[in-house]
Amino acid sequence: MKIITSGASYLDIDAYACCIAYAELLNLQGIPARAVSSTRPNASVSKTVLAWGYGLHEHAPAANDQFVLVDVSDYHHFDPLVVLDQVVEVIDHHPGYEHYWAQKLGSAADIRPIGAAATQVFQRWQSAGLLPQISKQSAALLATAILDNTLNFTGQMTTAADIEAYSELAPLGKLHVSWPQTYFLECQASIEADLAAALAADLKRMQPESHLPQVFAQMTLWDADALLHRHHPSINAWMAGQGGDWLLNVIGIREGKSCLLAQPEVSQQKLSRLLALDWQAGIAVLAPSMLRKELLKLGLGAADQGAPNSIVQ
Repeated sequence: MKIITSGASYLDIDAYACCIAYAELLNLQGIPARAVSSTRPNASVSKTVLAWGYGLHEHAPAANDQFVLVDVSDYHHFDPLVVLDQVVEVIDHHPGYEHYWAQKLGSAADIRPIGAAATQVFQRWQSAGLLPQISKQSAALLATAILDNTLNFTGQMTTAADIEAYSELAPLGKLHVSWPQTYFLECQASIEADLAAALAADLKRMQPESHLPQVFAQMTLWDADALLHRHHPSINAWMAGQGGDWLLNVIGIREGKSCLLAQPEVSQQKLSRLLALDWQAGIAVLAPSMLRKELLKLGLGAADQGAPNSIVQ
């Protein structure tokens, strides 16, 4: 059995969609596979998305099971059910572990800069010639994951492949032209209904070599300004409870910007070594918006923490 799974900290829409859609493809090809996760989906898997059908399974891994990792390649963050030596494939778009997996798996490690891992899974359906047989649920999930991870195609990592994938998947998933705004508004409503849970469900503890704040949370929603107007003090208080070096990236789709919240001076200094930022009351704004994986790429590319600003925004 091939177990299709992702990270341990949280399961966002990209990981959720990839697990389900890739397991479906493998089963269609006669390869027994299950989409499995030890964690629950976060706010990016909205109520409407969940209503399409919960596609994850429970499975107690057997000794001869193989693992396919999607939307994650950092083995510090793998789902705890994963046996590292039994990983046979990795599909990811996060930087940092390309060399490790190339040495271990060769061409079975598909780690490259692209807007969404969902696009990579779509390309597997396309290459197999089975796209006409994809379920409505999997098509809609992959399309929505592309929307989310490309920030509605405004993100700096968006590629022509992401745009092509969405254009083919959206009709197969029966998604209305208004779906992008509906989706991001649903995510925002879910986030605001339980801020603490939303923050915890999209939080990573970064490795020192990232040159980023130790605690890094992210949320993508429709209206960042509205969220901060209503909840800024409570967000700061919760994040401060996670440690003395933290960052929250609030991505506003409507505004096309990232609001970086980092109250600790040490956190601001780390970010200011990578980007030219103007901090006002613990907030710096980036336009266009920038995802965590893009900031991670900047951090990994920095020579050292004393390096001059690498990019001017």
